[in-house]
Amino acid sequence: MSKRKLSATVRSVTPVADGFLKVKRYQFATDMHNGGVQVIEREVMERGHAVGVLGYDPLRDEVVLISEFRPGCFVAGDEGYSDNIVAGAIDGDESPCDAAVREMKEEAGLELRDPILIHPGAYVSSGGSSEKVALVVGVVDTSQAGGVHGNSDECEDILTVVLSRREFLQRARQAEITDFKTLVAAYWLAEEYEQLSLRLKAQER
Repeated sequence: MSKRKLSATVRSVTPVADGFLKVKRYQFATDMHNGGVQVIEREVMERGHAVGVLGYDPLRDEVVLISEFRPGCFVAGDEGYSDNIVAGAIDGDESPCDAAVREMKEEAGLELRDPILIHPGAYVSSGGSSEKVALVVGVVDTSQAGGVHGNSDECEDILTVVLSRREFLQRARQAEITDFKTLVAAYWLAEEYEQLSLRLKAQER
């Protein structure tokens, strides 16, 4: 069956929650693949867009992750603390690369140099969230990494974690990485490592 272009319209919007996460209940009229229109209701979480940041030290061949409490993991029955790449909201008209520099400083206490946009933004869970996460890679000095960081006003308690590139990729392949943006960043690094290393070392000269 050939794929035809479908469309949808919003019939109503009802606010459901307006806390740390904002949720609205939408009523949509959506075209159906076999013809006709159906009306559906779905709750959608709206929290803006974000950036995930892969901090990489090409001289030491190490990456920077962070460990902090993740409510979603805990409520699902998993370990509440997980090692993820640095990430945070993109503010207003801020570019993903600018947000990446800011978040690396806030969450890991490190300067991110030569940021490169890996992906401009992919949906986290498009069935229930409007959030897209961009991915950025950049150079960090892991000899300066360590300690606990974060914004205490936002109850952030973030430990800096340094792994060798090989250990990072091994953890991804063994399903020890459970955060999707971190998993994507790991597989991207596995695929692009040689070109990235050459590019970053050239920029460092």
